[in-house]
Amino acid sequence: MTLAALIALLAPAAGSGPTAAPRGRPSAPAAPSSEKDVAQRAAVLLGQMTVEEKVGQTHQLFYFSQSMKPEMLEGDLAAGQIGSLLFVTDPAVVNRLQKAAVERSRLKIPLLFGFDVIHGFTTIFPLPIAMAASWDPSMVEKVQTVAAREASAVGIRWTFAPMVDIARDPRWGRIVEGAGEDQWLGSAMARAQVRGFQGDDVSRPDRLLACVKHFAAYGAADGGRDYDASNVPESLLRNVYLAPFRAAVDAGAGSLMSAYQDLDDVPATGNRFLLTDVLRREWGFRGFVVSDAEAVGNLVTHGFARDKRDAALRAFTAGVNMEMSIPQSAVSSAYHDNLARLLQEGRITTTQLDEAVRPILEAKIRLGLFEHPYVDEARVGEVLGAPEHRQLARVAAQRSAVLLRNEGGLLPLAKDDAKVTSIAVLGPLADSARDIRGSWALADDPKTAVSVLQGIRAKVPARVRVESTPGSEIHRVYPSFFDAFTGVKPPEPWTDEQRRAELAKATELARRSDVVVMALGELESMSGEAASQSTLSLPGNQLELLQAVVATGRPVVLVLVNGRPLDLSWASAHVPAILEAWHPGAEGGNAIADLLFGDATPGGKLPVTWPRSEGQIPIYYAHNLTQQPETASGFKSRYWDVASSPLFPFRYGLSYTTFAAANLRVSRAEMPVGETLEVTADVRNTGARAGDEVAQLYIHQRAGSASRPVRELKGFERLSLAPGETRTVRFDIGPAELTYWSAAERRWVQEAAEFDVWVGSDSSASLHASFTVASARPAAGTGSAAAPRRD
Repeated sequence: MTLAALIALLAPAAGSGPTAAPRGRPSAPAAPSSEKDVAQRAAVLLGQMTVEEKVGQTHQLFYFSQSMKPEMLEGDLAAGQIGSLLFVTDPAVVNRLQKAAVERSRLKIPLLFGFDVIHGFTTIFPLPIAMAASWDPSMVEKVQTVAAREASAVGIRWTFAPMVDIARDPRWGRIVEGAGEDQWLGSAMARAQVRGFQGDDVSRPDRLLACVKHFAAYGAADGGRDYDASNVPESLLRNVYLAPFRAAVDAGAGSLMSAYQDLDDVPATGNRFLLTDVLRREWGFRGFVVSDAEAVGNLVTHGFARDKRDAALRAFTAGVNMEMSIPQSAVSSAYHDNLARLLQEGRITTTQLDEAVRPILEAKIRLGLFEHPYVDEARVGEVLGAPEHRQLARVAAQRSAVLLRNEGGLLPLAKDDAKVTSIAVLGPLADSARDIRGSWALADDPKTAVSVLQGIRAKVPARVRVESTPGSEIHRVYPSFFDAFTGVKPPEPWTDEQRRAELAKATELARRSDVVVMALGELESMSGEAASQSTLSLPGNQLELLQAVVATGRPVVLVLVNGRPLDLSWASAHVPAILEAWHPGAEGGNAIADLLFGDATPGGKLPVTWPRSEGQIPIYYAHNLTQQPETASGFKSRYWDVASSPLFPFRYGLSYTTFAAANLRVSRAEMPVGETLEVTADVRNTGARAGDEVAQLYIHQRAGSASRPVRELKGFERLSLAPGETRTVRFDIGPAELTYWSAAERRWVQEAAEFDVWVGSDSSASLHASFTVASARPAAGTGSAAAPRRD
């Protein structure tokens, strides 16, 4: 099934979607017809609420089904002491808890149920970094539409996604949850995910409120160590790290999550500059901010607040509306225990409390929770079991894969090749359905995922013998705290004798097979939260296994199942074919088999610069020029022991066909500041197979009030081209592309300057032109508090 057919199939009919069961709900006011109606209803509620009820709306509580029962919270819900719960996925429990809030509380304010719907709910899609590699925002939007449909079917109406943190250090575990290193791509993916979750009408019962995280610069953690401090100059913060958040806010995101880490010595959860000055005053954000788990109380741990009351005061006055708390007792948190007292002491005002609670109430009104608080339990199975969801997962995995190497045209393999009678599928991830899903798969059944081995066996004819053995084992030195949620118990490590025996077994199997597919990489727990690592080496003895198999002389295809760039310096020189599959989700094994055997053609591009080793970190394409460019005559590297260029550049990716870009044209050789010109180029499929190319536009400002990056991505388009077909791509360049935050001017500027422009297939594109921006008249918006934007 094509992506276009899937999009048509998945588009909901008017009036479709889950409907709420009445369950004796008292009569409710009509759904809001306008923002004015929303504001009026929230104001009426605020006027009726006690201080304790207002504080209750600022309190969000984890609900752990392993240790909690509904009756433990029903009294507090009836008293209006809790505004939101998270991690409740049983629709019957959702309805029971909602009933306590709606039918037993004084003002009948419904709960808002949240969950980490990162890359699917029960249907697991590729992880976000993989979807970013598709360079296909429309596909990403459809993926998150399905995720919203499934999660809302069980009563969840709020997702803690998208994560839009820019990450330029692949050691950081949470790089897997974002779109990589570039703010233009990150902004496109942020908009697509917000649209996918919320749609055009978030009141529809099959939509989720988006929560954009982690505000801000969480991905710039020192040493790539999760939770560590970030120290980011304001120009880098505004030009790079804040850009995807602004895009998500402009797309209508209803909430944001504050980050854990210190930002320039001020914790993000107590950072008024971020949460009030930038987010609300500059950007005009009118939604609400929730803290990350225990981030308010942990302001004490940071050495920022004296005690929990001081922490509550500082987070609240900085701009955090709701505190996410992990229960030590049934209802307790920094906000719950201290806000009313701070009000009594005059340290916060009634107006401040009302303004914090107002957007929470408005969100619940917009979501239609007052009219439809309950979930229709009878429809859950119908929604979660929709076969078109799995088909979209397969297409998404196909479109997210990146072909890194294909020497001699080894790929695609031929299913009908009579010479191929046996295939060895080797590696610790060859038959791991759990690990192919990736991290943050918390509500699915791992047994329904398709491993690489299963996908290949289903693909090839019965006459082909497909055998598998791991040959290597991998495990974390320090276990993941998520194991408590997933129930995973790491196996006992192999002994040295077992390790040698398994390596020999795998090598012998490779030797007697016609083709070898190696599935190497990382366990699901090796990327994500609390999953940073000090090295990019293949975990365990996987490299030893790879080297032993290559030494047999058999044709080897390396399939990477992972959440970050890994050290492929040896593999890139010795393995003829390398396919980066990432953690591709529940249909990953089938999608990988489709790609290996030519039923799908790789078209993904890297959303990150791929280093040769961790010694190059940080490495990213959009660096500034220096007094001695690497392209200077006789100057080959900034290191004496290795090239300082990456192993693979940003947006690199091969195909089973070839493409060429030509006829780069700029509509105007010169234009005034504030105006727009058009850049066009022709992209042609020069090969014999149909395939996808991602045309990319880069610019460079040659001089200005501040140094500018050597290249910056300012446009892209993924094209599907038949053999010999040519398409013309068109990109606009105007204030949105040319305005930047100048460190010298301390403001947004668009300057008169000469510019280079390139169009091609990656960040090293050579097809070049230039244009000039003249200072005929001042730039529209120059000196304003925000940069011009292009949606």
